[in-house]
Amino acid sequence: MQEKKPALELEGKVALISGGARGIGAAIATLFETRGARVVVADISFSEERHERGRLFLPLDVSQPGAWAQTVASTLRVFGRLDILVNSAGIFTVAAIKDETPERFMRMAQINQLGVFLGMQAVLEALQASGGGSIVNLSSAAGLTGTPRTIGYSATKWAVRGMTKVAALEFAPFNIRVNSIHPAAVATPMLGDMAANAGKSTPIGRVALPEEVAELALFLASDASRYSTGSEFVCDGGLTAGSALQG
Repeated sequence: MQEKKPALELEGKVALISGGARGIGAAIATLFETRGARVVVADISFSEERHERGRLFLPLDVSQPGAWAQTVASTLRVFGRLDILVNSAGIFTVAAIKDETPERFMRMAQINQLGVFLGMQAVLEALQASGGGSIVNLSSAAGLTGTPRTIGYSATKWAVRGMTKVAALEFAPFNIRVNSIHPAAVATPMLGDMAANAGKSTPIGRVALPEEVAELALFLASDASRYSTGSEFVCDGGLTAGSALQG
């Protein structure tokens, strides 16, 4: 008898999403909730813990180890377990190498790179206690190919790609899977005024919607991807496949 394929459902699972107040993180939180997960939305924009419509909202500066420890502790106190981490917090600046500053470069490293490391480290024990789980790290198409005028951002996103593979190898004995998502431009506040032109270089001809990235995160968080770990999952409208056909 053929085994029934697992549904893209998260019933009974608890998901922690960093950078969950807006953009891709917010879309992931909403979708996960509709698929049965109890959701913890953690973001630096929040000033205090609060509960709203079944969600737990927590302040989180992803560059601070103590903030991560408090976030995980609060999650366990309220929901009693943790099954999924989505590292979605990130910042982006545009600058040529000759114009980039050490301060901006290091700030991106603190949030986009150090924040992912600290998040994976902080949730390990809780995921082990739940019998395993899934970690989804938001990288970028800029973590797969060279992208001019993004030296700091690209450095961090390539790092996320590498850290994902290291974590996948180290966490596999605990039944914890770790994968990365690589979107191209996404229609979020972070993209700002660049949204109008950003999608023209993709074969599909438009930027991604946050909900489209969220659907890929759902697959990776769910048991439907139970044999996938240490891999890159691309959501880029064909950008990294090659140059789009002209006219």
